[in-house]
Amino acid sequence: MFSSKRSKVVAAAIAAVVIAGGSYGIVDATSSSATTTAISSSATSHGVAGGFGGGGQGSNARSGPAAGGSIGTASSVSPSGFTLTTATGQQVTIKEASSTSYEKGTSPATVSAVTAGASVLVLGTTDSSTITAAQVIVEPPSSNASSPGGQVIGYSKGTQGSSEKVGTIPSDYSQGSGTLASGTTADKATEAALAVYPGGVVDRVVELSNGDYEVHNIGVNWPHHIFVNADFQVIGADD
Repeated sequence: MFSSKRSKVVAAAIAAVVIAGGSYGIVDATSSSATTTAISSSATSHGVAGGFGGGGQGSNARSGPAAGGSIGTASSVSPSGFTLTTATGQQVTIKEASSTSYEKGTSPATVSAVTAGASVLVLGTTDSSTITAAQVIVEPPSSNASSPGGQVIGYSKGTQGSSEKVGTIPSDYSQGSGTLASGTTADKATEAALAVYPGGVVDRVVELSNGDYEVHNIGVNWPHHIFVNADFQVIGADD
């Protein structure tokens, strides 16, 4: 189970369709997983089967489902899960299990806290437009996370995304490099990225050789790559 000690998280960002930054904070976990998995050398596109995702020129590859998450509004709540709608209108299927943990704000909660219309942050294993939830945070508290710039551009089929680059892009970064992060490390990087750029779905976190992280974001036309430093602060973003 993840720590309930949490930096402030911005729920207000969920309401915007195109967001300029600032949202919610980072899990204050005391441990992290040292397990990483090498990324496949084959390339994939930003788009996801069935139209979920957005254009771009290719992305880091992965061998299968990986740690990620999303933030949005819950609907179609059932005993086995719910639908999450992001700020840009993407719909994500959330699967819950007996091992899923829950918080409401910063307090422990139960599955009953997830109700239609509630704002939710989900961390777990992302596979295209489905997330198997390890943790669900209902009504995450607000924060003043800073943004390196740029605005989230929602996915629109056939529409080209931006080529904008903002902030600091690690000098050693190249698509396909690094190792997949997992556990608390991936969760904290995912939270940091979604804090500044909500609206998409994180489908993997890649640890780079200099200790920074590339958080891969789908379901939007921009940004697809969000860069987070070792202190889990967002430092840059690009396509």
